[in-house]
Amino acid sequence: MYDYELETEDKDLKKVGLELMFMTPEKGAADNWVTAVELAKMVELPVDIVKKKLVILKDAGVVRVKGINPKYWKFDDYSFQRMDEDDDVYKLLCSFDDVDFDRYFAY
Repeated sequence: MYDYELETEDKDLKKVGLELMFMTPEKGAADNWVTAVELAKMVELPVDIVKKKLVILKDAGVVRVKGINPKYWKFDDYSFQRMDEDDDVYKLLCSFDDVDFDRYFAY
């Protein structure tokens, strides 16, 4: 599948994954597709780190990509719901203990 081992919780990977998971058109993404540069601004991380995390998520099967230059990324709910519950990426994205949901939702 992919050769990325999550020995410790990867906070940057979690930030990128959750931002994509909770992407809405109100955040400026066209049909929930977003470029790595736009995503980097949202999560306040350098673009090169965001791109590496996107590749990890793509290899895990939870994000889709379209286009070449620029590439557009989108969270794949269908694939995520069918992931093995023992998968490291699945566990990371499902651990909500330290997540501030106000970041993703306006109440």
